Amino acid sequence: MTPVRASPSPAPIDCTAAQKRWVLAATILASVISYIDESVVNIALPAIGRDLAASPATLQWVINVYTLCLAAFLLVGGAAGDRFGRRRIFIAGIILFSLASLGCGLSRSAGELIAARAVQGLGAALLIPCSLAIIGAAFPENERGRAIGTWAGVSAIAAAIGPLLGGWIVDHLAWQTIFLINPVLGLGALWIAVRHLPESRDAAAPPGIDWQGALLAFAGLACLVFGLIALPEKGVGSRMVGGTIATGVVFLARFVWHEAHTAAPMMPLGLFRSTTFSGVNALTLLLYGALGGAFFLLPFDLISVRGNSATEAGAVFLPFTLIMAVLSRWSGGLLDRFGARLPLILGPAIVAVGFVLFALAGPTTSYVLAFLLPVSVVGLGMAITVAPLTTTVIAAVPQHQTGVASGINNAVASVASLLAIAVFGALALHGSLAEGIRIAMWVAAGLSLAGAVVAALTISAGGARDR
Repeated sequence: MTPVRASPSPAPIDCTAAQKRWVLAATILASVISYIDESVVNIALPAIGRDLAASPATLQWVINVYTLCLAAFLLVGGAAGDRFGRRRIFIAGIILFSLASLGCGLSRSAGELIAARAVQGLGAALLIPCSLAIIGAAFPENERGRAIGTWAGVSAIAAAIGPLLGGWIVDHLAWQTIFLINPVLGLGALWIAVRHLPESRDAAAPPGIDWQGALLAFAGLACLVFGLIALPEKGVGSRMVGGTIATGVVFLARFVWHEAHTAAPMMPLGLFRSTTFSGVNALTLLLYGALGGAFFLLPFDLISVRGNSATEAGAVFLPFTLIMAVLSRWSGGLLDRFGARLPLILGPAIVAVGFVLFALAGPTTSYVLAFLLPVSVVGLGMAITVAPLTTTVIAAVPQHQTGVASGINNAVASVASLLAIAVFGALALHGSLAEGIRIAMWVAAGLSLAGAVVAALTISAGGARDR
């Protein structure tokens, strides 16, 4: 459910008007399958758990393994496209994602589903960054904004429709159907890409791809998340939990060392010398952690605790995306009028209020007051936040590093969701579900408010670069 955020684009190549239309069609189709899939799986989790007799920890991995692979390989996916050809890597991503989706739909055990979801995450890590890069290469600067706006708008609509569609499918068809839609759309995107997309690459791209860094990040995050998910069942004193978390920390420390010494790092550490860049990424970690963890639990609250249908559970997310889409232009106006600092304080604070409303809702609170009102407040807070956040990320670094800076920020958002789902699941899915969800919503409110504090301490009024 992460909102669509566009990253800066490469220099254009010569394309005909027809090729530009095909570029938009292919990239929109490919992005739609990834965004729909990301937003509908949460709704299907209760049904998946019943059908596959999956434990709460297993259900967490259905979400987390996808996010883990996406977060660990997103930056190298973009770098691979720059070096080896964006069209080539984009096609590889579509094929991988579509085949993995077929594997998800044909899964007969939780282990098979988790393995297929991991491959889905790898496919998404290839096709998502290349989608924007292909648009940027196909459209000149004076046309690029409208093209990216079209891509982002359709992707936002897909993200809005996804949970509602997924809920209807779960209520009326088998849950496997949500995955089997993807290969059909993927075939259309693949046909267009093979026949009509121009190839482009970055002649100035670094000579190497930081696969070692990606593998170290993957191993570190995987161990950390595994330990956090196992913690409620094994206990704080478990050697397995402590050893796994410690191993994850060692891998992540090794990742930082590697990034500081390799010739072509996927995450240049020098960017973090900017207080603004470090601050806005800390804000991203806190805010998207709150959002990812809370939205992971909402379907369980609606379906497993309150007995709503999956369709009703999917509908609860609709106001969030609609508010984000409708108010995005207004949010940009706030940025122009007040600068980045005030919206980046006010937005997360409003998000915190929304999570407090979730936490205060009781078992007899109406669907509108318990869910639609809080999710609308959260949507308002995020609408105020997203445009200034993205702008501040770009403004905090030199012009030639804006692409990698945006990629790092998107990876941070994915890591935040990954870690939050592990922690929030540990809070809510082992014991009293209703009470655990209430506590998790208070935690989400605290994280969001902490994000507002971080913004107040680190973001200047204009979000200007401070190196």
